[in-house]
Amino acid sequence: MADAASRLTTLAEDLLGVPLPVAIRAWDGSEAGPPGAPVLVVRSRQALRRLLWKPGELGLARAWVAGELDVEGDLYEALDRLSGLVWERGDGTGGTGRAARAVRAARAVRDPRLREAAGALIRLTGPFPPPRPPAEEVRRRTGPLHTKRRDKEAISHHYDVGNDFYELVLGPSMVYSCAYWSPGGTLEEAQTAKLDLICRKLALRPGDRLLDVGCGWGSLAIHAAREYGARVVGVTLSAEQAAYARKRVAGEGLTDRVEIRVQDYRDVGDGPYDAIASVGMAEHVGQVRYREYADDLYSLLRPGGRLLNHQISRRPEKNEAAYRVDDFIDRYVFPDGELAPVGRTTTALEEAGFEVRDVEAIREHYALTLRQWVANLEARLPEAERLTSPGRARVWRLYMAASAVSFERNRIGVNQILAVRTPDGGASGLPLRPRAWTERPDR
Repeated sequence: MADAASRLTTLAEDLLGVPLPVAIRAWDGSEAGPPGAPVLVVRSRQALRRLLWKPGELGLARAWVAGELDVEGDLYEALDRLSGLVWERGDGTGGTGRAARAVRAARAVRDPRLREAAGALIRLTGPFPPPRPPAEEVRRRTGPLHTKRRDKEAISHHYDVGNDFYELVLGPSMVYSCAYWSPGGTLEEAQTAKLDLICRKLALRPGDRLLDVGCGWGSLAIHAAREYGARVVGVTLSAEQAAYARKRVAGEGLTDRVEIRVQDYRDVGDGPYDAIASVGMAEHVGQVRYREYADDLYSLLRPGGRLLNHQISRRPEKNEAAYRVDDFIDRYVFPDGELAPVGRTTTALEEAGFEVRDVEAIREHYALTLRQWVANLEARLPEAERLTSPGRARVWRLYMAASAVSFERNRIGVNQILAVRTPDGGASGLPLRPRAWTERPDR
């Protein structure tokens, strides 16, 4: 079909009611759209069939993961321009943007003009159903959320994809959470600064017992034991992470001070601990379990002990009851993962008995971290595809780049919440000017 790009652009703009913010290059080699804009490459009509059957982010994600869609030019700019059409948030509906609503309205015959445009798009793509979802997609799950078995399966989907792949993306630090940047610093320096900041906020001293909830590949546990003399228990649900972390601990000569367990945090029963760190783990807990999570950590901490909860947050919806998890994230990245507004997190911690003493918002730091991870992936993309699959590498590139844009545009944030199990006497143990931890004192 000659000049498919022009027809696609016209049909898309008729459906959306706004100019298309990117150019389109179609499977026939034709191109249309604003000059100088990033180019959305539609390699196959199957991409359009996916979008017609699943309008919004899930159809887009399936086409992207299958290699039927690509972007030429600045990926971040393309995602930013498309975000209002595909990932629109904060409208009180919990919906997924103008594109999905337009196609659904056309299907519902609410607008003859939209129905005609949708019909023309169907004629362009053919009447055939879309192909099966890519192999990287998690099937829709049923049953109760956040049981121990279901959480273990979800964690395995995300983390047990090969330690070599994570080394490629994360770099030598093997830290999979927001770094703490200084101007001109490297990723490794920023990740070390983040680990040290956590230890200082927790006021770790030699011999202190630290529980590292969701310990990943052991970076914080090793840093706390080596630099602060702490005795650390790290727990993870990922067998691959645990094996890797234990090997690192042995290599550092810290087996007498660091224990790595494959264990659900709900099964930890050897408290009390002097300090608890939960970094990038609470996003997996879910709203139905969050108060239980806060209660469990409170019970594991000695009076006067500190909790450092490092967690991604989302902006509140006007109608919180309508909030739902993004389809792309749920099916391809973090099954059953949920984000909460920071106010809800602090409330749950306070209801459990904690005294929240400090909240530090560091979302710009996560945008910088994600951009570096994307650069690491793109620099060694053929190797990443060999270590996992081409589809999995595409999942990660889209997920990390889109997340970077979301942090930059204040659609999501990340916060370090310092809370204390304050004793009955009311002595929190914090200095009068607690932000002194931003500068590490000589020890």
